[in-house]
Amino acid sequence: MDLWLYILLLVVLLLLRVPVAFAMIAPSMLYFYGRGLSAGYAISSIVNGINSFPLLAVPLFIFVGTLANHLGIATRLYDFAKALLPRLPGNLAYVNLGTAIGFSWISGSALADAASTSKVQIPQMLKAGYPYGFSAGLTASGSLMSTVMPPSIPAVLFAATATISTGALFAGSILPAALMAIGLAVYVFIWVRLHPEVAVSRPFDGAMARKAVVRVIGPMLLPVIILGGIFSGRFTPTESAGIAAAYTLVLGLLYRTLTRKVFWTAAKETVVISGGILLILGASNLMGQVLAREQVSRNLGEWLTSLTENPTVFLLLLNVLLILLGIPLEAPPVILVLVPILMPIIADYGIDPVHLGVIMILNLMIGSLTPPVGAVLFVVGSITRKPMGQLFRGILPFLIPLGVVLLLLTLFSSIVTIVPTLLGLM
Repeated sequence: MDLWLYILLLVVLLLLRVPVAFAMIAPSMLYFYGRGLSAGYAISSIVNGINSFPLLAVPLFIFVGTLANHLGIATRLYDFAKALLPRLPGNLAYVNLGTAIGFSWISGSALADAASTSKVQIPQMLKAGYPYGFSAGLTASGSLMSTVMPPSIPAVLFAATATISTGALFAGSILPAALMAIGLAVYVFIWVRLHPEVAVSRPFDGAMARKAVVRVIGPMLLPVIILGGIFSGRFTPTESAGIAAAYTLVLGLLYRTLTRKVFWTAAKETVVISGGILLILGASNLMGQVLAREQVSRNLGEWLTSLTENPTVFLLLLNVLLILLGIPLEAPPVILVLVPILMPIIADYGIDPVHLGVIMILNLMIGSLTPPVGAVLFVVGSITRKPMGQLFRGILPFLIPLGVVLLLLTLFSSIVTIVPTLLGLM
């Protein structure tokens, strides 16, 4: 099978809404069959693609996020932020953003974050007089921090695929996630100034604040355990994921919200999500062998270097490509397919893999927020049950601060590399 026919078949299957993993496996199997290789070879390639110790962190972090979602931890974070910011004009908007920041240290998945926080925050903001577009747009854009802030599931996948340190990528993501939060906060500040009718405040309630602080101590210790253990070298990211899962179960028992039904619901969701990701991972390994046989990395690298020898220009072009891919596709398949192709190319340009990882993840997340088919938008829309047009119009202004952050990260790699360098991870 010719490479162009292979790509055409892959695109056709994706357009027909065939699951991504099977859309990758089918043409790959035909490719190897045409070259006289057995089906057993293809199956063994799929299995080898998921036979990795670092990848054990993926289902464990997913379990932590789904379990936290069902245990009501998002509600505790919301109550905490609401109790601390009563006197701030437009306080519910800042509470929304603060909750997203807090939950991002726990979830690792933008879809899980969007699903959890939409149920709590959007109804409260609508009740307070905030327009739906702004409320839903802020909630959806804030959820992106879950996939940039550690523990990020796309970061784990990128690190495993690129064979770089997961801890270094986690550390490199901290400042970019902080810039995302600052960028969104600046937009909220401007919006609140332009809409004084919702910029109400209320008296500070000390008793409510103390109660909220007590309720949130347990969840806030979770990122301390995860990141503190990784950055101090006490345990690996995979081990930290296991410890985080056990700690979340203990929290559920202490809060008396962990029931047999909650446990099995979270476990089933974890199996479904993890199974899909791991199947894509295995399929991408098979597809990677096809691309390696066709020398795609070398040919693409030669073509790109003929266009430009400037690494910044290359990254700007890559940004456009990744955002376009992130609109119809979720992050895992894009990461798993493109990273093996891009690694030799960025080596020629002298681009740090950690820098590429953070940029790639943020690009794909912006794509998931971009109309008309961004995955995060449809999660929020399905929960709120409002016309998608309202959500599309509401999300567009939030793409501006996110785009500015992406541009800063592209132009100034030190924003990404300074923290892992200081921690001795690079």
